[in-house]
This record gives sequence, C-alpha cells and structure tokens, in this order.
Amino acid sequence: MDRRRFLKKGSMGTLLSIVGPSVAGAELREARTEEPLRCAVIGFGPQGRDIAAAIEDIPEMALEAICDDYPIMLRRAQRSNPDTKRVPDYRAVLDDPAVQAVFIATPTHLHRHVAIDALAAGKHVYCEAPMAATVDDARAMAEAAASSPDQVFQVGLHLRTEPQYRSVFGFIRSGALGKPLYGKAQWHAKDSWRRPTSDPARQKAMDWRLDPELSLGMVGELGLQQIDGSNWVFAGFPTAVHGFSSRLFWNDGRTVPDTVQTVFEYEGGQRLMWDATLASSFDSAYELYYGSDATIMLREQKAWMFKEVDAPQLGWEVYARRDRFYKETGIALLANATKLDAIGTDPTADDPNQKSPLWHALKAFADNYFFGPFPPVADANLGFATTVLAVAARDAVRTGNRVTIEPSEYLP
Repeated sequence: MDRRRFLKKGSMGTLLSIVGPSVAGAELREARTEEPLRCAVIGFGPQGRDIAAAIEDIPEMALEAICDDYPIMLRRAQRSNPDTKRVPDYRAVLDDPAVQAVFIATPTHLHRHVAIDALAAGKHVYCEAPMAATVDDARAMAEAAASSPDQVFQVGLHLRTEPQYRSVFGFIRSGALGKPLYGKAQWHAKDSWRRPTSDPARQKAMDWRLDPELSLGMVGELGLQQIDGSNWVFAGFPTAVHGFSSRLFWNDGRTVPDTVQTVFEYEGGQRLMWDATLASSFDSAYELYYGSDATIMLREQKAWMFKEVDAPQLGWEVYARRDRFYKETGIALLANATKLDAIGTDPTADDPNQKSPLWHALKAFADNYFFGPFPPVADANLGFATTVLAVAARDAVRTGNRVTIEPSEYLP
C-alpha cells in the first residue's frame, strides 16, 4: 500500500481519535502534500505543451516525463523541459513506477488505448476533450474508468472548473436571466488546420483533423467546450441538432468543411446556435445567453450582464462597474470579487495574474488526487455524453439534416 493510500484508508480514524478533527485535517493535508503528484504528458503537440507548462505552474504537481512518438516533438521537449524524461513509447511511461498520473493530449482517435492501458497500469488519468472519436471508444473508456474507482479519471472540459464560468453559471441558475430563451456562441480563427512537417510520410498523421474517418470535425474539436457550457446553462443535453457546412476558403483538396453552423435543441424549447469558421478571425470566440430579464455575455474569462428595462432589481448591481458596448450597457460580473472590487476593475483588460481554464482544470485534478478520489465535475460519464453529442453534430453537419438524440443514448 503506497503512502497516499495508507494515509487515506488507515490513519484518519487514529488521527481523529488522538488530536481531534480540526487538527487532524491540517495534519493530513500537510502529510499528503509533502510529495508532489508525479505526472507524464503523452502527446507534445500544442495542447500537450500547454498542459506541461500548467503542470510546472502548480506546486503540488511535478512533470516526470514527456512522451511523443515524433522525434521532432521530443527534441522540442528537450529544449523546453531539459530536466524531464523524454520517452517515445507511451507504454514505457505506464511501466515507470515514478509516474503516478498521465495527461493524454494525443489526437482524439488515439485516446482510447492510452487511457484504458493507463488505468490498467494503476495510473490516474486526465484526458483532453473530446474524450474519444467514436461512441464505442468513449463507452469503453467510461467502463474502464468505472472499473477503477480508486483512480481519478477527469476529462478536459475546462469550463466546469474555471472560476469565472462557474460563478456566472451559478448566477444564471439563481434566476438572473429570468426565463432562459436561447444561446449563441461562435469560434472564429483563420487556421488551415494543416501542420507543417519536413517528413512527407508524417504529414497524414499531423493533419488528422482533416481526415473525416478520424476527426469529430469543427464541432467536436473546436466547439465542445462552449457547447458543454450551454448544456450546463440549460440543465440538460440537446434532444436534436441541425447542421450546415461549406468549404469556402481552403481549397486545398480537403474533404471537410472550413465553415459550419449548428443549432442544438433542448427539451425546454431553448436552442443554442453555434457557428465556426477557419476562414476568418473576426470577433474571435464568445457565448451569449438570452433571457427575459437579462442577457449574459462570456468572453475570454470575462462576463457582462445586460438587463432589460423591466427586469427586477437584484440589489448588488447598483455597486457594479458598467461598460458601454455600442448602444448597450453591460454590468461587469467578476468571480471572487466584492462589490467594491468591481468598481475599480476594468473587465476588458487582461489580468496578468489570471490562470487559464486549463490551469484550473489541472488544479482540480491535483486536488482530487490529494483529497479524493471523488467524482470529478467532468468525469468519464460526462466525457461519454459529450462524445455522443459531438458525433451527432458531426453527422448533422455532414448531411445537412436534423439528427435526434434520445436521452438513453447519453448513458454509457
């Protein structure tokens, strides 16, 4: 039995009987955090590099190894993380007793085998979203996670752990919108999705997002975080999705679209309209949620509320900062801020001390390791459900049809 398991299962009762619950909690926390959680990143592309940087910014975690089967990525890891082990085969990482947790940032269609093998090896697992590229893969991963209850399995749906979004979503749930009406969200970025490489044989593997047999497309790879936020706001999963798509700009032989529009239908009658393009960066990314009393905009970890003239007073908003948006005035919503804090804060300015949504997701994973395991807010069941939704949306986009989803389909 390792130190963490011994402390968790064996010492709590003895500690409580000797020193009492308040002192015991402090002693147990100190004992559990004496040694950092030793981590490995599998897949050192852009997301893997961001994960590695976030791990090194969390004191409770230590980056033990970086794994990638592409030698150029390992050479890049040598420059950025010279003191970290570099491994070309993920199975060697799983055989390493020094590694306690793995962070999977490979292409989506490779998640299944890495995650299941990691759980079988006794590792804790963080898997980037989308959790899998097919419903069958997602189901197998969810079943493996359910069979490993003493191991943390968290999916990278970052908004579930980001303080600003959690604060705003709680605010919405309190009734501040009035009657929720509908939502709009977008992702605009000029990006070919092609990744340059000097190795022609490697090109197909690098451009996996452009392979319709491997990729969940723009909805799954770009929109899933925002769509999951909409599921949270509307307290459920869509019952149907409409899809539309075009290839309008990147005429390079690809068979996947570069511009899509989708409409997600919810049981309460609300709809989310989500659109994305790889042909224009204008207006970037944001989410809007419309209600009978107010509309809320979320953008770059910031949020504003635009009230209707007949909306009831909530009380606190008289102290809040107000910002002009063309002809509208938005009330700044700041997480973890008092009313007076909001007066002197410019919500449009970037905060150099603000942590990214990814950082908060990894911090939640570390906290679960030290003080759990308890069910993550983004667990394998949520990962499965969002994969089901992404597959349905991809199919709707491909066919231009309406695809229905039964509630039972969201259950592994």
